[in-house]
Amino acid sequence: MKQAISTNNAPAAIGPYSQAIRTGNMVFLSGQLGINPENGEFVSESVTEQTEQVFQNMKAVLKAVGLSLAHVVKTTVFLADISDFAAMNEVYARHFENPYPARSAFAVKTLPKNALVEIEAIAEII
Repeated sequence: MKQAISTNNAPAAIGPYSQAIRTGNMVFLSGQLGINPENGEFVSESVTEQTEQVFQNMKAVLKAVGLSLAHVVKTTVFLADISDFAAMNEVYARHFENPYPARSAFAVKTLPKNALVEIEAIAEII
């Protein structure tokens, strides 16, 4: 059975999807953008600051189900510009410890709301 996970401490879904879905011992987080949940705006035009906000939003969604970033086993990173990879990766590295989650990263033509970065994740309930 699947269960929708929702929190006011992360941006509300901007379409017909859930912030996260729990099924069994897995939690699938929808892609998070660098949006401040209090005002619905991007925190800045900086990929570094947007990536930092993405992690704050991911932490809030995980916390809603009693988890943390330590439970994340896989991420997918979407970048509007692959030249922002190093800046994103610097922030990313501060939020995870070894063993790091498996990861894929892609440059895409456009992200929702013209975001610079979006990260989705899969977490395991241990």
